[in-house]
Amino acid sequence: MFTEQPSINSLFSQLGLGSSDEEIAEFFETHRGLNKSQHLHEAPYWDESQSAFLKDAIVEDAAWAEVIDQLNAELHE
Repeated sequence: MFTEQPSINSLFSQLGLGSSDEEIAEFFETHRGLNKSQHLHEAPYWDESQSAFLKDAIVEDAAWAEVIDQLNAELHE
């Protein structure tokens, strides 16, 4: 069975955030510059469930892992 690789837009939707290209760009603009020593899931703007989802997806190397790595790179710029 073919399953599509999650996108940054679908990740934002999964996290309960605005998922249009404009909303994502605004999120990056607002939150970019995360401390290099801070893990993505520890950022202060995630709620408990968002943080747990991000951490678990990476630990389990889930289908979301690649797009979460992209999110991580964008926010640590």
